[in-house]
Amino acid sequence: MGYAVIQTGGKQYQVEPGRFYDVELLHQEAGDKLSLTDVLLVNLDGTILIGQPHVPNAAVDVTVMKHYKAKKVIVYKMKPKKKTRKKNGHRQQLTRIMVDTIRLNGESASPTVE
Repeated sequence: MGYAVIQTGGKQYQVEPGRFYDVELLHQEAGDKLSLTDVLLVNLDGTILIGQPHVPNAAVDVTVMKHYKAKKVIVYKMKPKKKTRKKNGHRQQLTRIMVDTIRLNGESASPTVE
């Protein structure tokens, strides 16, 4: 088994095959399969490749599971003694993806069932 470090939505994630992750909103339908090519690091059975900035010929195949909104974050601004108050809320839109395989030059790391 192995892992990879990918970049999506301006953030970096360490991903493993067979696990799901919540990332910034991807404009794909639920059930779609896509390949993420912004791979920064790959570790396949002890072979470590570090990209500069990306690893060539590396990809992570994922399946979009669902789209949803994160828990609401409340932003409250107040200036004391001025009677100024402002309350805003924000819910980030997220996409849950399942990592199917990590590919490097055709070689893939698939989840092992034990």
